[in-house]
Amino acid sequence: QNFITMAQYNFRGFMAPVFTAFNNDAVKSINTDIIPKYADFLLECGIHGILVNGTSGEAMSMTMDERKICAEKWSEACKRNEQSLMIQVGGAALPDVLEMARHAESLKADAILCLPELYFKPTKTQQLIDYIKTVSGAAPNTPIFYYHVPMFTNVTINMVEFLREGMTQIENLRGMKFTSSNLEEGAACLMLDKTPITFLGADTIMAGAFQLGFDSVIATTLNMIPKPSINMMTHVRDGNSSMALKCQRKLTEAVNIITKNGSWVSTMKVAMNIMTDFDFGQPRAPLDILTEKQVQQMEDELRMAGFLKN
Repeated sequence: QNFITMAQYNFRGFMAPVFTAFNNDAVKSINTDIIPKYADFLLECGIHGILVNGTSGEAMSMTMDERKICAEKWSEACKRNEQSLMIQVGGAALPDVLEMARHAESLKADAILCLPELYFKPTKTQQLIDYIKTVSGAAPNTPIFYYHVPMFTNVTINMVEFLREGMTQIENLRGMKFTSSNLEEGAACLMLDKTPITFLGADTIMAGAFQLGFDSVIATTLNMIPKPSINMMTHVRDGNSSMALKCQRKLTEAVNIITKNGSWVSTMKVAMNIMTDFDFGQPRAPLDILTEKQVQQMEDELRMAGFLKN
């Protein structure tokens, strides 16, 4: 195998962790008809990367077959639009994770993202490396990224150690999605010899992260309010930190309005329904469903703060 060509990963910038649309039927079946137009919408907003089956996509509430179908439909859309496709394969039993990794490689996904084992959690760095190495073996020709999201997984292994050791042991490990507010740890990862590609996964600390050298983001708000983030990166690159901070404060204001009455994914999905012409339906159990009053309150407050066109 030629590892030089195989795990080339050139994407940098902004990647949207896409929502999964559910129909309004008893089982909340997946609605994939929305995907081509959704992909076009993101492209028009300046989003050239797509993460499928992540947290925002509620993949952990979906069957493996549903996740594969979503991956296939997004693969078609991304090829058409020349958007970079990353598929999250973790959060299931290991045999299913391996099957989804094989499937992602068969679709020629640009990258795979993988959560840690969620029940038999790794407590030592080497355990996590072994797990990701096993998954990478099912898709040896595809760059793999680790999904570090301790607030959901309670896996708190130090990422500097993991990447330093992991990138020597796993041929196609290219980096991680870093969903943590510990910017000291994140910045230290950027300074490692093998220069892992680190996607920031936290919407409210982008300005600081960009100043520290982060150049790529996977953030839920890129789905419906991408401009502050994109402008923020430009301002930081131009050395205009006061404008970057202004963008961050605007984005954080939106996040606070959106998330005040429920969990992250539930409220963000509602915001997506309010702020775009798409209908993604309601989240699946066990996520909370907002009341009509809460939805109306969110819409009113977003309008008052200037986030809605009319």
